[in-house]
Amino acid sequence: MSDRPTTSHWGAFRVRPRPDGGVLVEPHPDDPAPSPLLAGVAGSLHHRTRVRRPAVREGWLRGGPGTGAGRGREPFVEVSWERALDLVAGELARVKREFGPQAVFGGSYGWASAGRFHHAQSQLHRFLALFGGYTSSRNSYSLGTSLVLLPRVVGDAEAVLRAASSWPTIVRHTRLIVAFGGVPAKNVYVTPGGVTRHTTPGFLAELAAAGTEVALVSPLRDDLPDGPVTDWLPVVPGTDTALMLALTHTLVAEGLHDRAFLARCTSGWPVLERYLDGRADGTPKDADWAAPICGLAAERIRALARRMAATRTLVTVTWSLQRARYGEQPVWAALALACALGQIGLPGGGFGHGYGSMGDVGDTGPALRLPFLPQPANPVEEFIPCARIADLLLHPGEEYPYDGTTRRYPDVRLVHWAGGNPFHHHQDLGRLRRAFARPETVVVHEPHWTATARHADIVLPATTPLEREDFGGGRRDTHLVAMHRAVDPVGEARDDHAILAALAERLGFAPEFTEGRTPRQWLEHLYGQWAEQLRADGAGDPPPFDRFWADGEWQLPGQPAERTLFAEFRADPERHPLATPSGRIELHSPAIAALGLPDCPGHPAWLDPPERPGTPAARRHPLLLVANQPATRLHSQLDVGAASLADKVAGREAVEVHPDDAAARSVADGDLVRIFNDRGACLAGARISDRLRPGVLRLPTGAWFDPVPGTEPPLCAHGNPNALTADLPSSRLSQGCTGQHALVQLERWTGGDPPPVTVHHPPVLLPCPDPAPSPTPGPGPTPGTRTAPRPDPAPEAVR
Repeated sequence: MSDRPTTSHWGAFRVRPRPDGGVLVEPHPDDPAPSPLLAGVAGSLHHRTRVRRPAVREGWLRGGPGTGAGRGREPFVEVSWERALDLVAGELARVKREFGPQAVFGGSYGWASAGRFHHAQSQLHRFLALFGGYTSSRNSYSLGTSLVLLPRVVGDAEAVLRAASSWPTIVRHTRLIVAFGGVPAKNVYVTPGGVTRHTTPGFLAELAAAGTEVALVSPLRDDLPDGPVTDWLPVVPGTDTALMLALTHTLVAEGLHDRAFLARCTSGWPVLERYLDGRADGTPKDADWAAPICGLAAERIRALARRMAATRTLVTVTWSLQRARYGEQPVWAALALACALGQIGLPGGGFGHGYGSMGDVGDTGPALRLPFLPQPANPVEEFIPCARIADLLLHPGEEYPYDGTTRRYPDVRLVHWAGGNPFHHHQDLGRLRRAFARPETVVVHEPHWTATARHADIVLPATTPLEREDFGGGRRDTHLVAMHRAVDPVGEARDDHAILAALAERLGFAPEFTEGRTPRQWLEHLYGQWAEQLRADGAGDPPPFDRFWADGEWQLPGQPAERTLFAEFRADPERHPLATPSGRIELHSPAIAALGLPDCPGHPAWLDPPERPGTPAARRHPLLLVANQPATRLHSQLDVGAASLADKVAGREAVEVHPDDAAARSVADGDLVRIFNDRGACLAGARISDRLRPGVLRLPTGAWFDPVPGTEPPLCAHGNPNALTADLPSSRLSQGCTGQHALVQLERWTGGDPPPVTVHHPPVLLPCPDPAPSPTPGPGPTPGTRTAPRPDPAPEAVR
């Protein structure tokens, strides 16, 4: 059989079907650094955790809506597609009729597929908008804080995140990179929509060859690959802002700051300067002040500031730093530090946000908008910041602040989720379980029996990208890739589009949803519209669809390799002002200050996080857990693939432990350990390493949540760190997530035979009973009946 082209969030590749239904995977021939995640594709395709038939939770099938206490604990009953679709359509119609469309939450997160048409989030949101509307979510777990802050201080988040100075510019001009959070190589293999050529590893090698120095500011040495000349500053996690302020203070105290740039290109510097030198609060933010907070010597801080001022310096911050309490502050403080140096807008200097957080930051591919599925306007105005899903479900009607406004959580009765796994992304999974027990009905489309599927009422088996036709490409990708179907759907799996089209037929708006097109006709239509627009703009001349499909890809028009962020603004701030109130970079924002938020003042500031070493909470839980992105899977995708399974220790996710901390707890390499705090606990396999700061643990996210029955707070048998993290917002400004850090304790497992890992098998599946038109009466209401008011949630210790 011939190879078939396709692409994914971890890059383009070729698939060769095997006679036994499996596949062989080969990287794209033009990819200089193929993603190691390709090793997980073949094994996950037919894994025993695939959802093979529609399934309904037994308690919901027996008792009807409103029986959520059994979610995540009860077996499922496999039913026919017709019955499953009738149940879902009936519930959607009932909830809309009795509570309004805002009572439906359209949950989705865009990582389900790199395809432009079979993008689960786009399909679901289109369907629900045509249905009459839905409560939506805004921003992302990755960048929920920065997406709110950056527009207020530089006018446009996209300019910083998508038009960053390019790697060729950095290689050519930068002499020192001060990398807060590093440039983690594991993350550059992933981009929404994928990339055909992974170039960042090559550029990092060029930096090493050029002798460019990198000051790695991170508790983890592996946040920068070996190769570049590295000065490792193993900072205490969560204290980067204090270090940034001290570096800026040193520049000012020693007359090394660029007064002309600050006067010409920034607004609010005098206010920030009063804070730095202590006139505002009596505490100078100098190196002596920062040293005990950061765990670095004061003279080392001063020496770094002097080196930064003496050469072309790029200050960069990974996305991980803003996924924490007061996450606005390190981003804003790094921007202020770069402004004090005065190199913003100069080739190789200035500020960056996200190098090493995603594969396309700094990439040289064209910034073209690719084909996309059109989205009708959502008639419902209600939305939540995405990291507030548990608050939405637990506290209907409660007010909360967001980006200078006061909003109210709607009363959601039905959750419809397609694409994404909140039991991966979200924090404090014990709290999320309580939240997911509240809706009357939860519907999930899923290829695998993830924790989200296990906490649903109706699970509809969805295809993977290898089981359907599409086309895909990522931001700054070099190619649009034809995604050929490689294998038949597993079991009875259907495309999200087919599922939603069947629901739209039952609900009376199928013509509006499908517009009379098959999926192949949609591909031809969307491609044709895109090609016509490209030609009209003079941006390229794509071939006819049939030729594109036969060739398997089309190389997108190129663009200049060198690019400098804010170059035009620096050259002439009057002609090219930023979209801020002042037209300048706002180092003090009167608008933010006017909000009076204690957790986000009007300028970058040190706000002591409640969970860090040295705080009262650390007396019982003295270790600081860093829950970063995994190297062997994409979030929780491919956790059942070969690469992820091979990296487990003692059958669980691996936790890195410094030798000193391991010795103090009699833990040896390979031991099973229990990590715990007041929110929950998990089991993990110990991996002893001196490549992290003492007192710090590293436990990557993405191990499928596997709560041991009867444990409360939950004990995850598999090693999911979000059993331990806090479900609290970064601030009242952004409501971003805080999943990066948590104080914990660790001990060697001594409890006898450990609980087994169960998530690598499907839940108990019962045979389908005789068909029935609807759930039989029971503890909860049947579809079509009005639901009694829900009781208030139990008081919570942490809100």
